[in-house]
Amino acid sequence: MSHLRNKVQLIGHLGMNPEIKILESGKKLAKFSIATNESYKNAKGEKITDTQWHHVIAWNKTAEIAEMYLEKGKEVALEGKLTNRSYEDTNGAKRYITEIVCNELLLLGSKEPR
Repeated sequence: MSHLRNKVQLIGHLGMNPEIKILESGKKLAKFSIATNESYKNAKGEKITDTQWHHVIAWNKTAEIAEMYLEKGKEVALEGKLTNRSYEDTNGAKRYITEIVCNELLLLGSKEPR
């Protein structure tokens, strides 16, 4: 266990089409969100579905794949690492965000380019 590392694996549905940006350096960036669902029964025996939203970014070749194949509602499996960063919003308040930097994508279901 001395080789533990920051690794995330998720399967979920896209909440939006990827937002694609080309940076001044020429690097391509894709931003999107996925929803994961977990179901359980509460004390009354009612089925409860807990949905968690995850912010995902992908760079370069992975961003190109996201741009070509991902669209809102599609199911995807991904692997990456968690990163934390901060930024100032338009009002000057400091905000913190946790994102997944995706390094692998697996399309589940149809593989037709959009």
